[in-house]
This record gives sequence, structure tokens and C-alpha cells, in this order.
Amino acid sequence: MSLFWLLLFCAHLAIASSLVKFEDNDLRNKKQDGMYLDLYHVTKSTSPFTFSDMFKKDEEHVRYLKSRLDNKEDVRISGTTSSSDKVRGPKPVSIPLKSALSLASGNYYVRIGLGTPAQYFSMIIDTGSSLSWLQCQPCKVYCHDQVDPLFNSSTSKTYRTFPCSSPQCSSLKGSTLNDPGCSSKTGTCVYSASYGDSSFSFGYLSQDVLTLTPSETLSSFVYGCGQDNQGLFGKAAGILGLGNDNLSMLAQLSNKYGNAFSYCLPTSFSASSSKEGFLSIGTSSLTSSSSSSYKFTSLVKFPNKQSLYFIDLTSITVAGIPIGVAASSYKVPTIIDSGTVITRLPMPVYTALKEAFVKIISKKFAQLPGVSILDTCFKGSVKTMSEAVPEVQLIFQGGADLSLKAHNTLIEIKNGTTCLAFSGSSGFNPIVIIGNYQQQTIKVAYDVANSKIGFAPGGCQ
Repeated sequence: MSLFWLLLFCAHLAIASSLVKFEDNDLRNKKQDGMYLDLYHVTKSTSPFTFSDMFKKDEEHVRYLKSRLDNKEDVRISGTTSSSDKVRGPKPVSIPLKSALSLASGNYYVRIGLGTPAQYFSMIIDTGSSLSWLQCQPCKVYCHDQVDPLFNSSTSKTYRTFPCSSPQCSSLKGSTLNDPGCSSKTGTCVYSASYGDSSFSFGYLSQDVLTLTPSETLSSFVYGCGQDNQGLFGKAAGILGLGNDNLSMLAQLSNKYGNAFSYCLPTSFSASSSKEGFLSIGTSSLTSSSSSSYKFTSLVKFPNKQSLYFIDLTSITVAGIPIGVAASSYKVPTIIDSGTVITRLPMPVYTALKEAFVKIISKKFAQLPGVSILDTCFKGSVKTMSEAVPEVQLIFQGGADLSLKAHNTLIEIKNGTTCLAFSGSSGFNPIVIIGNYQQQTIKVAYDVANSKIGFAPGGCQ
């Protein structure tokens, strides 16, 4: 970020308020049916899209996640898993989920409505973020280009802001890791959400009616109404936070639907990538409708980092054979994240995976120079290479695994150049991030109430 914007951003921050527990009486009603929303990944972009731009944005997001782990509090506490995987609860409601390539992003988005009457927006879903926000008129400082019109709060009959003394304002520190601010003129609570060296959103903490489906609404959704939004958000209107925090969209919906959600990310970067996935919210979404049932692994808790979803990676196999690294190489923080595209591995683990993969693939396909963060590339397409690609398994504590096929392990950068869709995580603090490319077509269930995450193949295409 330039010095000008940095100074402008810092000038708006105020002294922190004491963090108090978030309470919203409007949400304390009887649980209802869950929600099912389509999830989108579309290749025909309304603006130029390049892999180099996507990888740059991905690296910024990884740096942001790493920065949240820099405070040395790395004592892990195993999550508790209930004795039975049987899930009871109301029927979930789901939302269509699609790729955000049409928004110049490598992530996934849903369409939601906000306000009365509802105005509709394309919003990136992010399990690595808590506070949801979108760009709002009059954009007192700056708004990036987006595919939808900007949200006009003045036309919503149900829009309101929060005073600086509200418990919601005090909860911002836990959700954004930044102190809340306060408008000296109006006494309105000001949020600041930062995502890396050059990405942030700054504006007013607000509340309005959230419309997820024509029949499913939330009358008192707390979110940020952004007045200065800069960085790596593509042409999305904003972000829907699904992190494990009191101000996240999941937490605000949990009293109605249960503290759980699942999704399936459709394939991307191919002719068939216009297919939809889904985001399903509610405890009943934890029951797999595919032919295979979920395999669960416990969440791992890091003190003061509860909003991120940590799990334990124990081993990786290629064609059924464990790669040759010591078990200690896996003993690093492992995050599963929908907002990162390419999976990152500690360098010793990545090097061993690369060597095992190349040993098999190079027998039929010539190697090519690397591209950006991807240093293992071949001459060929995903389609022509698919039959020769060995299955890669990421195995987690308790036996849960991600069994990766060709569309999860290879990414076609251009005609005739296809690369291994993993990258090494360098630096003094190695980290594992399970990115969304490796999650494609696999149904992923977040049973937050019981501290576990499950995987089931065949969730979508």
C-alpha cells in the first residue's frame, strides 16, 4: 500500500474499546430449516484474467494468514469429536456457489441480497475471514470496480449503524484483529479489516436485512459498510466471512440453523467450469448425500486464533506410497481455507511430493520451466495427462483424507503447459494451507459445534 493510503488508513483508527461478548437478541429465535445456496465458478471473465495476477493475489492472502500466526502462541489443543457422527437437525438451506473468475478472482462467490428492498451482490466466501463487508455508497475515500452496482444504504428502510458504545463494536477486535474506531462527528462505530500489505476495507459497522433465498432472510445481519476498500478483491462486492467468530455470518445464522455448514466447490479453469456448487448452512448439511459418507478429523485449537480452521496433516501418499519425509515435517500449523487457491506445503514436504510425482509423470511427459509460484510443469494438458496422473492423498489425524484426482493436482496454465497445483511454503515459520483447488468437487463439512471437519468425494462436478 502506498504511504498516502497507509497514513489515511491509520488516521481513521481510534483507541480500542474493551472486548465484550457479542449479543444480538434478534437472533435468539427458534431454529429453522437450514440454507442451501449455489456456489459459482465461471471462466468467462468480464475483465482480463491472468494466472500471474491470481498467483500474486494468492501469495498476498498466504502472507496475511501467516501474519496471524506470528505471535508464537503455537500450543495446540486437540478438538473434541462427538462419539457419534449422526447429525440431527432441521433441513439445511443452500445457496448456489460459483467460481469468481468472472470477478477476476480465483475464489468462489454466492449471490446475496441486502436491505429492504433487497439489493443483490456477488460476494466472495472466505473461511479465513470473520467480518463480512461490502462496498457502500458514497465511497467517501475509494471503492474498487465491481460487477454489481454499489450498495445504497440510503434506499434501505431497515439499514442502521452501530454506536461506538455497542457490544458489536467492541467485538470487532476479535473478528478483524484491528481496534475499532469511532466517528467523532456521529459517534458511529468504524471497522477496519486488513488482509495483507495492500488489501483492506474500512467503513461503518452496520446492520440490515440479509436475503439468502426468497424465503430465507436474517433481519439483523451485522456487517461492514465499506467506504475505503483497496487491494486484492477482484470485482466482487465484498466478502462473506465464514470464520469461527461471533461476528461471522456463520455465527449470526447459527441460532436459526445450527453451528455447521458444508460446501462443494465446482471445477474451474476448464470448459465445464460453469457448473455450480453449493454452500449449505445448518446442522443437517453434515449428512452426506453422495455415495460416500464423511470421514472426519478433529479441529485443532490455537489460543487466540480460534477464528481459523486448523487440522492435523499426518502424511501424504502418491500412488498409495508415502512420500519420504519424517513425521516431524508435518508438525506445523495446518489451515483449511476457501480463500487460498493453491495448497502450500513446508519445503521438505513439497520437495518430496514433487519428486514422487515427477518420477511417475516424467516417464510420459516432458518437463517444462516453472510458472510463477508453480515450479513443476509438464508439456501436455490436464485431459491428455489425466490417465497417467497418480492419486495423491492428503491424510489427516483420525484417518480422514482428501483423495485428489487429476483435476485437483494439475492446473493448465496455457495450452500445452500444465503444472503441479502445489507450492512450497518457505520462510522461518512454515505452514500448511489446504487451498480451494485441492477441495474442488469434494464435499467439505464444518461441524463447528463438535469441533471437526469431514470430507466426502463426489459432492459436485
